[in-house]
Amino acid sequence: MTSPLRSHSLVFVLLALALSSSPAVAAGGGGGGGGGGGEVAADSARIDADSDLKAGMEAVKAEHWHKAIARLNAYVARKPRDADAWNELAHAYRKSGDLDNAFKGYEKALRIDPKHRNAHEYLGEAYLQAGDLARAEAQLRNLDKLCFLPCEQYADLKEEIRRYKADRPVASR
Repeated sequence: MTSPLRSHSLVFVLLALALSSSPAVAAGGGGGGGGGGGEVAADSARIDADSDLKAGMEAVKAEHWHKAIARLNAYVARKPRDADAWNELAHAYRKSGDLDNAFKGYEKALRIDPKHRNAHEYLGEAYLQAGDLARAEAQLRNLDKLCFLPCEQYADLKEEIRRYKADRPVASR
């Protein structure tokens, strides 16, 4: 006779195998990118197809924030439904120190794709930059709900929150 614990473990393993072989899961889920990764070739082709998006993403990689902002703004003016681009634009604003525009960009990305894991992670980091631990932790809870299995965005934001707390006295929390 099989124990209930062993039976549940078997069900979990079978479920995990079924999900990992699903084309949608294997490809990162789709839906505006969702920040899940997996569609590298398709995403690369999409980026290469637009000169503003390509230049903006290259500027992000090079950490040339003002150039990234200019090129990504030009792109989202033509493609306002691209959640990934809004997320990257907000990221560039955040890294340049312009939190007001960063928050607006993350809000637009999440309005387009409420499950965009990278936008939730980066928004949490923006809240930490602004000194708002409670809202950063709310984004971590959102990621916990979105990540059925452990995901990089959850782990990264959790670590940023841990560092934030370690760098501040208990009285300031």
